[in-house]
Amino acid sequence: MNGHRKLLWMILTGLAVGTVSVLLVLQGNPKNMGFCIACFIRDTVGALGMHRAEAVQYVRPEVIGLVLGALIASLAGKEFSATGGSSPFTRFILGFFVMVGALMFLGCPLRMVLRIAGGDLNAVVGLAGFTIGILVGIFFLNRGFTLKRAYRQNKLEGLLFSGVQLALLIMLVVFPGVLLFSEKGPGSMRAPILLSLGAGLLVGILAQRTRLCMVGGIRDAVLFHDNYLLIGFLCVLAAALVGNLLTGNFHLGFVISAEAAQPIAHTDGLWNALGMVLVGFGSVLLGGCPLRQLILAGSGSGDSAVTVMGSAVGAAVCHNFGLASSGAGPTGAGKIAVVAGLVVTAAIALCNTRKTD
Repeated sequence: MNGHRKLLWMILTGLAVGTVSVLLVLQGNPKNMGFCIACFIRDTVGALGMHRAEAVQYVRPEVIGLVLGALIASLAGKEFSATGGSSPFTRFILGFFVMVGALMFLGCPLRMVLRIAGGDLNAVVGLAGFTIGILVGIFFLNRGFTLKRAYRQNKLEGLLFSGVQLALLIMLVVFPGVLLFSEKGPGSMRAPILLSLGAGLLVGILAQRTRLCMVGGIRDAVLFHDNYLLIGFLCVLAAALVGNLLTGNFHLGFVISAEAAQPIAHTDGLWNALGMVLVGFGSVLLGGCPLRQLILAGSGSGDSAVTVMGSAVGAAVCHNFGLASSGAGPTGAGKIAVVAGLVVTAAIALCNTRKTD
């Protein structure tokens, strides 16, 4: 794929993700949450009974579609590669704390962009923190941070995570009685299953082909002066912004109104920023944002699958122990968890850095 064609595909991917996100909201997903990897993983583990927060329980077909779309694209493009063994438990812990940061902010990097596109200025504060976290991660990359190489694995190993997603889809469609479903709150707001699954498949295929990554956009622009991934980031924002303006879902401001103009968000700027510092820092060390981890897991990476499982456990812990924020703001326990996450992530960075000068 030549440079111009590659760039065109990235632009189309970003526009498609932003547009699909607006469509999913129009069809039932919560406002400013057409796609949110952190929120959707949280809802899915809730549906499995891993936490009992009744407002956020639903197996999100979008996540299933993302993984299966990445699997299809990687097999079709002969890029599927079963690999693993690159500091797997370290990745689990980093995935855990990335989720802690995301649930402090109330959204992953992709939802941060969608919230900005909906006029939520609290997400702009989150973007500032996210950028700081990425810059801190880049500091360690420049000094030789590494989680060591991954190794080839049996092909079955690379397919197991996709197999789990297929099993979740069967449960959702054929045996819904074994799952928990929210009757109110964000988990009760959902687009039709086929539309959600189709949207996930489309985004999964496109993201696998273009390597779309919210963290990678800023990282590569700073490290290599390469704006390829950043353009995808900006195109998601542009498409979602236009869609929200056209559909009346753009509400500029910080205030969380009684009508939920800025839904599922809070106005504590410090902790919005610190939560996203943790997300940005941890994601740089992991080599990609939560969206990218799902795509890599679908493409055969056991290390990314372990990272996603760490995020799933993180979501369960956050809701079982009162760490997750709400519209009322962050909790005391959540603040302690974010600080602990920053300390642990910094320790991991230091212990895995080889001084190069």
